[in-house]
Amino acid sequence: MIDKLLDLVKQFGQDTVVKNPEVPEEYNNEVLADATKTIGGGFQNILAGGGFQNILDLFKGRGNKTGGGGIGGLLKNPIVSMMIGHFITKLVGKYKMKPAAASNVSNKLIPNVLDGLINRTASTAPENDAFDFNDLIGSLTGGKVSTSESKVGGFNFQDLLNKVLGGGGNKEDNGDNNLEDVIGQVTRGAQENQGEQAARGGGGLMDLIKGFLK
Repeated sequence: MIDKLLDLVKQFGQDTVVKNPEVPEEYNNEVLADATKTIGGGFQNILAGGGFQNILDLFKGRGNKTGGGGIGGLLKNPIVSMMIGHFITKLVGKYKMKPAAASNVSNKLIPNVLDGLINRTASTAPENDAFDFNDLIGSLTGGKVSTSESKVGGFNFQDLLNKVLGGGGNKEDNGDNNLEDVIGQVTRGAQENQGEQAARGGGGLMDLIKGFLK
C-alpha cells in the first residue's frame, strides 16, 4: 500500500513539486519521498500510540469531525495539521526552502494526497480495488496484524471502514473479534514494526519508499 501512497504523492506532486520553481529540480524525488514518509510515518506513529480510532475518524469524516468533508474538512483535522507542519519543517530544514514557499507546497500536497487516499480507499468502484484499508493497516504494522487479506479469519478492516462510512458490510467477516482487542493488536503491531525498523538501522520506511522510486 505504501507504493500506492507514493503513486498519489507523485500524481499530486507534479504541479506542487516537480513543476514548482521553488523546489530545486535535483531534489524532486527526495521531496516526494519525504512527503510520502510524512504521511505513512505519521499514520504509523499514530497507530503505535494507540490512535487507530483517530485514523478511522479521519476517514469517516474526511478529516473534520464537526461536519464538512473534502480538503476543507481535512485542513481542520489535527492529524493533517501535524503532517503539514512536519513537512514544512522538513522542507525548510533539509531543502532550505523559504518558509512561505514550503508552507504553500505542504498545504497543497499533503491534504490533496490524503483526500485522494481516503476517497479511493472508501470507494467501492472496481478501479479503486488496489486501495484497501486492510492493506494500509498491514503495511503500517509490517504485516504483524492478521487482516482478512493476509490470513483466513483475520480481521476485515475494509469491512469496518465500510460500516463506519454507512455502507453496511459483511457481518460474517469479523466474527467475534472485539474492536478494543483489535485496536490493541494494531497498536502492538505498529510498535513492533517501528522497533524492528530501528534495530535494523537505515531509513526504515524511507528505504522502502526510495525503493519504489527507483
